[in-house]
Amino acid sequence: MADTKQIQIEEYNYPLPDERIAKYPLTQRDQSKLLIYNQGVVEESVFTSLPQYLPKGSLMVFNNTKVIQARMHFRKETGAQIEIFCLEPSSPADYAQNFQQTMSCSWICLIGNLKKWKEGSLSRQLEVKGRTLTLLATRGECLGTSHKVDFQWDDASVTFAEVLEAIGELPIPPYLNRATEERDKETYQTVYSKIKGSVAAPTAGLHFTPNVLEALDAHGIEREELTLHVGAGTFKPVKSEEIGGHEMHTEYISVGRRTVEKLMAHGGEATAVGTTSVRTLESLYYIGVTISRHPDATEKELHVPQWLPYEYAEEIKQGKCHELTTIEALTHIHEYMKRNSLEVLHTSTQIIIAPGYNYHIVRRMVTNFHQPKSTLLLLVSAFVNRDWKKIYSYALQHDFRFLSYGDSSLLMP
Repeated sequence: MADTKQIQIEEYNYPLPDERIAKYPLTQRDQSKLLIYNQGVVEESVFTSLPQYLPKGSLMVFNNTKVIQARMHFRKETGAQIEIFCLEPSSPADYAQNFQQTMSCSWICLIGNLKKWKEGSLSRQLEVKGRTLTLLATRGECLGTSHKVDFQWDDASVTFAEVLEAIGELPIPPYLNRATEERDKETYQTVYSKIKGSVAAPTAGLHFTPNVLEALDAHGIEREELTLHVGAGTFKPVKSEEIGGHEMHTEYISVGRRTVEKLMAHGGEATAVGTTSVRTLESLYYIGVTISRHPDATEKELHVPQWLPYEYAEEIKQGKCHELTTIEALTHIHEYMKRNSLEVLHTSTQIIIAPGYNYHIVRRMVTNFHQPKSTLLLLVSAFVNRDWKKIYSYALQHDFRFLSYGDSSLLMP
């Protein structure tokens, strides 16, 4: 673990000119370029050809989270504009329950222009279903860089989801350096998005179209979905020189019992669409490890801490414990869900995947090209045995488009 914690983030820097960052998606999502990395060999294709590179009968796992219109703007009587960016629900803490709340709810939020909002409530009027109502926002306790914010509105027939739909703004990534446009509401969602909760899209999924999904089915690829709600921390830069000084953000995950069964039927192996699916699938292994040690743990207690994978590897190395196989770990989860009558497992993860990490479930990965000095680049490097520079040099030299609205890669180490 010491070796991983001492990784210098500067080693994961590379020159990314602004003109290589895709500010908008292609008109046809599935016509984006696809870089193929297969056992060290790099070639170029188009995204519609993805199915032909995947083994027939293999399992592909997608993150079905849906980006919410998480940014709200309020104007004080003084004229100062305050931005409230909803990060995660506080009361109720469950996403689905919170979105269905009427009259009031609370969220953990980032606040823009905070110094202008010293006290009192902010208010603005909005129209929902032809009715005008007033929304109040009251600032609560400080939680590091964020604050708790209590929301109240005066119409019991209106849910918080409808409030966000009415006045919220889709939070496109800050590095696009442009305002959100109406078309982003469609282009910054995957075609299979279902479960509201993310403040950033699982961008590898943006290339898929109904035609590509049908082609996967025709090729005999099985598809499964899970949910990881992407937080604003996904854009959090690594500011420490060594990654041991970087704290990963918590992300909330939901995995169905059927998905666990599908993984078991495929020998505990899958192709992950996007780094969010990667983090969820790999977290499953460590959830299984935790259940093996604490069979009566609550779902909340199954949270995967940042350094657990490396601590567990160290315990195995020192002969303190037996290493679970992937199937054993998944079996522990499956039995836990049956014991507790759970169709869906809800918990959270802070997993950091970096060189030194041993992948358990993910065998192939579809992912975009990530920011320099990011934890996502560390994740990719760990997957391709630190061969990321070959991949990124090829992409830069062959006019691939980078970041959220950019092109993608299929990695098969």
